[in-house]
Amino acid sequence: MGELAVIYDRQDKFLAMGLFDPDSPLRVRIIHVGKPTTIDRAWWAARLQETITRRAGMFDARTDGYRCINGESEGWPGLVVDRYATTLVLKLYTAAWLPRLDEIVSLLREHLPHEHLVLRLSRNMQMSAATFGVEDGQSLGLTEPPDVVIFREHGLRFEADVRRGQKTGFFLDQRENRARVEALAAGREVLNAFSFTGGFSVHAARGGARMVTDVDISDHALAGARRNFALNQDDAAVRACAHETVQADAFFWLEKQERQFDLIILDPPSLAKRETERGRAIQAYERLNRLGIARLRSGGILVAGSCSAHVSTDEFFGAVRAAAEGSGRRFSEIASEQHAPDHPATFKEAAYLKCLYLRFEA
Repeated sequence: MGELAVIYDRQDKFLAMGLFDPDSPLRVRIIHVGKPTTIDRAWWAARLQETITRRAGMFDARTDGYRCINGESEGWPGLVVDRYATTLVLKLYTAAWLPRLDEIVSLLREHLPHEHLVLRLSRNMQMSAATFGVEDGQSLGLTEPPDVVIFREHGLRFEADVRRGQKTGFFLDQRENRARVEALAAGREVLNAFSFTGGFSVHAARGGARMVTDVDISDHALAGARRNFALNQDDAAVRACAHETVQADAFFWLEKQERQFDLIILDPPSLAKRETERGRAIQAYERLNRLGIARLRSGGILVAGSCSAHVSTDEFFGAVRAAAEGSGRRFSEIASEQHAPDHPATFKEAAYLKCLYLRFEA
């Protein structure tokens, strides 16, 4: 596990090198293609520096939560690193990295200054990790981090549950969409379905929303949303915005609602975990957005998001447009967004994030 695998074609011509994981359906995670080369610490250091240079100038002091390494798209297959203020979170999706963990930690310490470093592990590698003496949520830094880290996004403060939260503690990939929602929210009553910890909601509040309703099936997530609002009470617009939380399945809640909203955000968790679920997920996206459109006032805006990699951008946008056309209402497309610059998708299979903005009339 973790050994370098060298791949040749049928004519014994060198093709690529990768990390070997005998327990994964992806037996080799490609790290290098082209001509043969030496994979050593200097090689890894140069690759890390490339990812750091790529982000130069992306963020100012108002944003200290962002992705530093984005897995396969940046030559680090099955490995991501996110920054939350002075805390780095290293998440591994393949056990192939475990034998190299000390080297990776050393490189991060040298090239990405931080106070704390937390290891997160995907569920499928918990047993493998135990054989290397590490576990999910473990501190790898010189000092013990807090369970919850406060970071900034566009000047707003948010919690990141770096030890036990989903992903690495927060959904950093929706940063640009949260900023766009803020710019659209003035004077509006906002519904944030599948709200998680209220990232869209706090931005909408600062943007001048009259009221924000968060709906999520997790009471733990909604408690986080309330805390995130509390963290930003020094902002007059956030303080003035009425905020309510509702614990419910968003699909069922929307079906039973008669309330109307001026801005609705529908950004569910992935509805297609595997390719076999793709068709059902496309139908679910159309149904979900149909339910949301029915709750929009005239002039209302729908923000439809998807993080399902197995549903293409064209398929998802098609499902949302089908829901809009089926409503019988006049609508126009305001904008569409895909990956944030710190979450580059350099090949088709890596492109999972997409968001469509529609405005509806009567």
